[in-house]
Amino acid sequence: MAFIPVYILILIFTIIIDYIAGIMIENSQGPKRKRFLIMSIVANVGVLAFFKYYNFFLGNVNDLLHSWHIATHPLPFLGIILPIGLSFHTFQAMSYTIEVYRGNEKAERHFGIYSLYVMFYPQLVAGPIERPQNLLYQFREEHRFDSQNLLEGLRLMLWGFFKKLVIADRLSQYVSTVYENPGHYHYLNLVIATVFFAIQIYCDFSGYSDIAIGAARTMGFKLMTNFNRPYFSRNIQEFWRRWHISLSTWFKDYLYISLGGSRKGVKRMYINYAIVFVVSGFWHGASWTYIIWGAIHAMLIISYVMYRRRFKEKENEGWLRNYFNTIATFAVVCLAWIFFRAGTLSDALVICKHIFGLYHGNAFQLVLLDSRGAIAFTKTALMISFSMIAFLFLTESKLSPPLMGFNKRSYADVVFMAGALSLIVLLGVFQNNSFIYFQF
Repeated sequence: MAFIPVYILILIFTIIIDYIAGIMIENSQGPKRKRFLIMSIVANVGVLAFFKYYNFFLGNVNDLLHSWHIATHPLPFLGIILPIGLSFHTFQAMSYTIEVYRGNEKAERHFGIYSLYVMFYPQLVAGPIERPQNLLYQFREEHRFDSQNLLEGLRLMLWGFFKKLVIADRLSQYVSTVYENPGHYHYLNLVIATVFFAIQIYCDFSGYSDIAIGAARTMGFKLMTNFNRPYFSRNIQEFWRRWHISLSTWFKDYLYISLGGSRKGVKRMYINYAIVFVVSGFWHGASWTYIIWGAIHAMLIISYVMYRRRFKEKENEGWLRNYFNTIATFAVVCLAWIFFRAGTLSDALVICKHIFGLYHGNAFQLVLLDSRGAIAFTKTALMISFSMIAFLFLTESKLSPPLMGFNKRSYADVVFMAGALSLIVLLGVFQNNSFIYFQF
């Protein structure tokens, strides 16, 4: 409402539709149950399609008509702004009606509690995308003050702010400078910017998730883990079990399994993988770059599954093989991130061409200059970035799940929180950068 006040009507509309749909599904028998489910899904997907994809489809129709030399006035675009967090709360609302339809959850009769399920403030705008089984019952419980919950929540929030302000927002200065004019820079700058973006988007999004989970924990609510050290993954399938867990499991449970999963043969399984990942890419944004990013991950997943089926590779092949697999997985994920981050498809192709062609462009710059010759990223900032990235991976490599192992040692909590707060104050970048996933 602070962003665009009238947009609260979107939430009110979907909440009323899904609240009624849940009760009607539970009270109905036979085909009527599916009709009410379809009504709910159409309402949520319709809102999402209108605000997020209408202009994208319109632009592609105009381009298609132009390429076919069909003389017509271009279809007019709508001057609409994407509501913050729309993709997240519509998916959370759909999970409720689907679970009621499947009989895994009772319809919520209390309108206020259901509204809170959709609008719970810590995770409203960027997840985690919760399930009704995990969250609804918590709103009926009494939550008294608990010092351990407070300590755990604040610790997790501080870690999230550290990842966002000290690492993600600092790296964004380098990434934005290079990616705004990729043809201008040496291939080493492009490689560094691409690796930095992989770290940036992880710290930005997992940082928000930590803040959201921590904020809920201080009040006694437990949200699901959304990231579990994804860059320690040994293969692409494991990566997707660790990255944006609430979304990947959502697509698995509600799209992949609904399409038949692996129950209808190997070829159908591969097709289902392709559909899920292309749709996942499209979920992230109305652009061909996101669709191609999803398609790349579809190809990676299918290739890995085919390889596993052919060679029956074991999960644990020794420390040296595991290190190699982890580095290889990180490398292919970074290459895919190029299409996610690039402003246009042509920019993404230029970056790939220059990296693989070892394009020199201007000389490699350790102190990075932007296209106007102004200093954009200093040597000191680069050294701080590498140091903080090393600290991040060292810390998260020792704790699984991250930051959940201190609560039996209060002194370790205090030392850790004091250190994180000091690093935020001393090294944080405070330029009012929003979280990347707010745009989705």
